Order: sequence, then structure tokens, then C-alpha cells
Amino acid sequence: MNTEGLAAQPPLPTAPRPRALGTDRLLLGAFIGAMLLAPALIAPFYVTLLNYIGLYAMVALGLVLLTGVGGLTSFGQAAFVGLGAYTTGALTTATHLPAWLAWAGSSPWITLVIGLLLTGAVAWVLGQITLKLSGHFLPLGTIAWGISLYFLFGTAESLGGHTGLSGIPPINLLGWTLDESQEIYYLILAFLLLAVFTTQNLLDSREGRAIRALKGGRIMAEAMGVNTARARMVIFVLAALQACASGWLYAHMQRFINPTPFGVHFGIEYLFMAVIGGAGHVWGALVGSAVITVLKQWLQDVLPQVLGSNGNFEVIVFGILMMLVLHRAREGLWPILRRWVPVQAPPKQIDPEAEPLPRRAPRQPGEVLLEARDVTRKFGGLVANNQMSLSVKAGEILALIGPNGAGKSTMFNQLSGVDTPTSGEIRFLGQPITGHASRDIARMGMSRTFQHVKLLSKMSVLENVAIGAHRRSHEGVFSAAWRLDRKEEARILKEAAHQLERVGLGAYLHEPAGSLALGQQRILEIARALCADPCLLLLDEPAAGLRYKEKDALAELLKKLRAEGMAILIVEHDMDFVMNLVDRVVVMEFGEKIAEGLPDEIQRNPAVLEAYLGGVE
Repeated sequence: MNTEGLAAQPPLPTAPRPRALGTDRLLLGAFIGAMLLAPALIAPFYVTLLNYIGLYAMVALGLVLLTGVGGLTSFGQAAFVGLGAYTTGALTTATHLPAWLAWAGSSPWITLVIGLLLTGAVAWVLGQITLKLSGHFLPLGTIAWGISLYFLFGTAESLGGHTGLSGIPPINLLGWTLDESQEIYYLILAFLLLAVFTTQNLLDSREGRAIRALKGGRIMAEAMGVNTARARMVIFVLAALQACASGWLYAHMQRFINPTPFGVHFGIEYLFMAVIGGAGHVWGALVGSAVITVLKQWLQDVLPQVLGSNGNFEVIVFGILMMLVLHRAREGLWPILRRWVPVQAPPKQIDPEAEPLPRRAPRQPGEVLLEARDVTRKFGGLVANNQMSLSVKAGEILALIGPNGAGKSTMFNQLSGVDTPTSGEIRFLGQPITGHASRDIARMGMSRTFQHVKLLSKMSVLENVAIGAHRRSHEGVFSAAWRLDRKEEARILKEAAHQLERVGLGAYLHEPAGSLALGQQRILEIARALCADPCLLLLDEPAAGLRYKEKDALAELLKKLRAEGMAILIVEHDMDFVMNLVDRVVVMEFGEKIAEGLPDEIQRNPAVLEAYLGGVE
């Protein structure tokens, strides 16, 4: 196939090449080495400060995953810290536990497991309620349950009320009692590095791409087969578990807890840490926690001397700092720091030896794959689609055309599951799909592009296309976090690279998708749709923004797909492109079908000429 037109534009300026492959690892090793030596080189006070930074960073890291990557704002993470702290505090200090529960308080390590299980269950229940909210209602919901858990900690007599719990035992590790700041420091560091390691691995995976798609376009993600409700729940629970582990460590470091550190005001502070450090960056959690913790300590010492009185003046400074960051560095401090040491992750390598992903069986030419019967969609008194019927067969290209406002995109949404018809029936592969979720329809073999391009602009071209293969792979969160999914990941990336080569974008694998021209972005959407291995392809204005040669190359690609037995339904305003390509045409006006037939017939149809030209002589 000739794809010269699609790749004809001069190569885009490439991003700065990364330094030697091991530079980032050397810097990470230097950081870990410095942290390991810190207790021997600095005063105990500063070791304690580092402990708090590590504990806060674990919570902020969950917020990076939840807010920065997933786009879900939460002010209630301090309550999950409290769950971890109070679970271990209550169990390890209780003197009259029932016989069947006595074992639970025998070791802090047992209470850690119980706390994680309890927090996971509570987070799942709260998530079922909270994550159904959207807009400003979502953060308000997190404030509501954050306040509720805070008052639970303070009013339950079994939890010590506002007085709190004392006498919490230290952690024992291999016979070593961690009862000093310098000793528990290494355990906190190990937990923090484990959280960073697993979070980075998760984001660099099939599940991670689904999570990153939440912030950029849930409709697109669902159309590619991603269960966005599940992805939201996954990051909500993971963020809660990281906060719980931080609370467990906090309780055994302090040996005393009360409700004060688990209120909503601390939840807001954790969010400050994530945003100031860089809410979209894993290492931003550590930077933000360090900046806020050190600055808070410094301001508490300096401001009373300057102002001559005591008070929470640091809160005022934090507010000003937040406004400055939001105005001047919206991505936080970490991207700025990274410019000083310009280390980039090496481009993803494509393994030519990776096994191909499984493919669905080809359909028989002429087989009816999609059939819509009397589809009507009403929005109040507006009838967007009225008694619309059409069918698409394997091995043909059907065009759906009509003037602006004719209801074509609404019909597309009915067919792909983005919207549900008011009445009528839609069948795909012989199965009724009316009212089915778009991700379930995508799993059956329908894939689509969008009238307004829906891409994740900061993700690479390769990873954008790899989202399309989500339903063709199965590795989950645990496998991703521990890098047990590398073989499957190699297969996905190989498929994504193949589809990009197929459409002529092979030279742009590692470029940010947002850096491509609009026409290239439309071609990128087609590559992503093809990565799902569909038997039916729905294209919404694919030629918009393309130049003449690019349109020719796109037409050649669609003809090749048709020859392979794929069914294609296309909405397009470029009549020259449509009439020289498609097998049949359906024409809409005011939500109704006014004509159907071969391209030559449609071009002579009086009703079509009336709709487009306002009448014929």
C-alpha cells in the first residue's frame, strides 16, 4: 500500500535525546545512597524531619495517582491515614480482646495486614458512593466522608476519644526493635521506595494507560474498551492503601495517636504537597512533601520572631505559595527541577520477536455486521434521529452524509454505545446492543474515531495507539505493579508500532501526540482504532484537515481494509473523497434518512440536491 502521502510532511523536531541509558539509574542510585547514609551524617532532629517527609510523601504519592493522573480530586486522604493508624493502635493496645480476635494484636505486622484489608474495604464502599459524583460534587463528597471518619476517631471511646491512644508498641523486624527515629527511618524509606517503584511500574503498563486515559477522555477510553469505572476505583483504593500504610508507620513511630493529624485540614495539606511538587509526576510527591514539611518547620520558627506573636501564620504563606505555583508552575516544581538535570526515560523499545496479539476471525464478505432499525433519539422536544435505519456489511464502505445538524454524529453515538436510543433496535454481529456500554460493544469488534480528535496529548504517539489494544490483553494491576506483564506489554507495543507503520506514522512513535498536526492526529486515531482489531470501523470525518496526497493515501488504506473484509461506516463532508471511495451512501436531513443508494444515484437524487443546494432547476 502507498502511504507516502500520510508520511509526506517533514519530520517534527524531536525531543532532546536522553543521556546515556544508565544516567537516570545512576542518579536514582545516588539518591538512595544519600538517603541510606543520612542518619549517620545529620542530627537526630533532621532524621525525624526526613521520617515525616517520607510518611507524607506516601500519602501524596497516592494523590499523584488519584488527582494528578486520574483527575479525581480528594480532600479526604488523611482519614485513610487515620484508619491505618487507629487499626494498629486499637489492636496492639487493647487488653480485653475477644479470644477469637486476640491473635490480631499480637504483632504490628498482623495489624498492618488487617489495616490494609479494612481500609481497602472502606475505600471500596466509599468509592461506590463518591466516584459516581462529578464536577465539584466529587471533592465535596471526599470532604464529607473525611469529616465523618475524623469525628468517628474522636468520639469512639474504644479509640480513646480526643485524648487518643498511648502505649503503642514499636515495630520488631528480625529481632530488631525500631524504637528510635534513626531505626524506623530505614523502614519508612523502604516503604516509600516500594510505593514509588510499584506506582511507576503501574503507570508504565496496560492498566496505567487506562488510568491516564481518565483525565484526557473517558468517552474515548470507553470506546477503546476501557472500564473507566473500574479504573477510577482501582486508583481510589490504591491511594487509600498507601495512606493506610503511612498511618501504620506513623502510629508506631509516634507510639501515640489522637484524631488531630487525620482531619480534613491535613487532607488539604496533602493535596498541597502533591500539587506543589507536581501532581502528574511520581517524584513530585517527594518534592512537594519535602518543600512543605521543611518550609512549615522553618516558618514556625521564623515567623513568630519576625511578627512578634505566635499563630498559624505559615498557613497564609502556604496559600500564597499555592497561588504562585498555580500561576507560574502549574505542573509543579518537579518538572522545573528536571530541567536542571535533563534526564529522560529512554524511548520504549519495540521487540520484533514478541508474539503477535490474538486476532479475531475474519467475517464473510457480504455478511451483515451492523443493523439499525427505526432508531429514534429525542432530547426533550428535539428529535435528533427519527426512525433511522441502515445496515453495514463486511467488505464494504458505507457513507453517512448530510448537512450540518442532520444528526449524523448523534447516530454514530447510538451505534457505538456512547448514547442510548429512545426507541428502535441496533444489532451488531446478530446480537442486540441497544443500551450496552460502549466498552462492551468495542470488545465485540467495533472501533471508532471522533469528530473532535480525542487523544492524550502528553503521551507518546505509540502509547496513544496502544490504548486501542486494551481489550486484546488481560494483565492486571498486580502484574503491572511488579513488572510481571512485560511479555504482554511487548506484544501490545509491537502491535501499536505495526498499526502506526501501516498508516504512515512510523516515524513519530516517540513524539508527544499533541505535537502532531491535526491531520496527523486524525490518522493517529485511525491507527488506535485499528489496534483494537475491529471487524467494523466507524470513522467520524477522518479526512478533515488532511491534504490532497494524504487523502489519497487514506483512501488507499480504507480500500485495503475493505479488501480484507472489514466493514467501514464513514461520516464525511468532503464529497469528492466520499463519492470516489464508498460502496453505498445514506443521506440524512433533520434527523431522518432521505436517500440511500450507490454514489452515482445519490449525486442525481433530487431530495439530496434539495438538502445540499436548496433546490434544483
